Amino acid sequence: MQLISQTAVEGRPGPVFPEAYPRLEGLELNNASTFIHGQPFSDFARLREAAPVCWHAEPDDLPGFWIVTRHADVMRVNGDPATFSSRRGGILMNTPKPGVGHVLLGRASFDTMINMDAPQHLQLRREHMPFFTPAYLNALKAKVAAEVTPLIDDMAPKGGCDMVEAFSSRLPLFTLCEILGVPEADRPKFLQWMHYLELAQNLAAEQAANPITPSLELIQFVADFNANVEEMFAYGQHMLHKRRGDPQSDLMTAIARAQVDGELLSDEYLDGSWLLIVFAGNDTTRNTLSGAMKLLTEFPVQKAKLAAQPELLGNAADEFIRLVSPVIYMRRTALKDTEIAGQKVAEGEKVIMYYGAANRDAAVFENPDTLDVARPNANKHIAFGYGPHVCLGKRVAQIQLEEAYRQLLARLPDIEWTGEIDIAPNNFVHAIRKLGIRYTART
Repeated sequence: MQLISQTAVEGRPGPVFPEAYPRLEGLELNNASTFIHGQPFSDFARLREAAPVCWHAEPDDLPGFWIVTRHADVMRVNGDPATFSSRRGGILMNTPKPGVGHVLLGRASFDTMINMDAPQHLQLRREHMPFFTPAYLNALKAKVAAEVTPLIDDMAPKGGCDMVEAFSSRLPLFTLCEILGVPEADRPKFLQWMHYLELAQNLAAEQAANPITPSLELIQFVADFNANVEEMFAYGQHMLHKRRGDPQSDLMTAIARAQVDGELLSDEYLDGSWLLIVFAGNDTTRNTLSGAMKLLTEFPVQKAKLAAQPELLGNAADEFIRLVSPVIYMRRTALKDTEIAGQKVAEGEKVIMYYGAANRDAAVFENPDTLDVARPNANKHIAFGYGPHVCLGKRVAQIQLEEAYRQLLARLPDIEWTGEIDIAPNNFVHAIRKLGIRYTART
């Protein structure tokens, strides 16, 4: 199978056709630093109102892209892979640049299922399905519940902690490793790998800004970054090849033995599959767990309602995911001239869908910036995507959120966010690196 990393194209310089909506001032959605205080929801609101399909120029002679922010339009682009391709340019805003960033990481981010179009995408997706069936998930739910309890046991006597370190990073890690079949002794490595993966985008920017005289701190960080990324891929290759010879009842075996067009995945696609499952299976849930605590503190009436009515937890999980929208965007590339909301888009142009914007569209969600744990249509969010690429692991994320807050609110009823937060500079995922919480200490 031809490598996506060798065929993906950056996008056609545009816009080719006249702009139907005005360009809005002050937008820097390509800049990772724009997101260190959270997603720019006020900008998204301006875009939905005045320019729902808006052209965004890029620096350094990059071609620019169309911003899509309304719920209906994001669903349309997601749901029409015959017109809007994942493979042609990949799902990231830009294709890898020669000599910029980590070569293996850049390549692996493209050679993966999420960047495939039909029919290869469906073939590979089917290989993963047995690990996301209701029967499998019911068994996983019991394991998640059993893991949440000791995590809270460790937290309870302290009276406060960093929620990311103590809880939000640990529960998704446990869940992911259970699905993959990772030995317990190897699991702590994943936390460290995630730390560096979230900083990859910012690292590339710093290297580009300081190509001749990098600081000693940057030199050391680059060395640590490279060592951890290489360790992560070496571990994945070792374990996946091991599973080919010694299959087990786990997702790692399914990935290792998956076939597309009758052939086993090449090492390049194994790297991509490994990166996707490690990152997507961990990062998004971790950030939603932390983001939910922030939301419940900002909306105390809703917190009290949820504590009094735990039967709302399933719906509340969807509402948390809607408001947090941990994946900020996905890219598609137009395969032919088309139109979105009255804007003509040329073949080859990039289209960027902003999920956080779509999930706060007042045309779909009443009072969209407000947490409502009983919101009747909370499940209409599209934080997991829509159409053929909808996230396989969405129910796994919901299970973790439901069980986490079932126990947290029952055992630490006065738990709240302290106001301390640290968000990584990343325009692809809303990455909360630290979240201070406090509560009455309990033995």
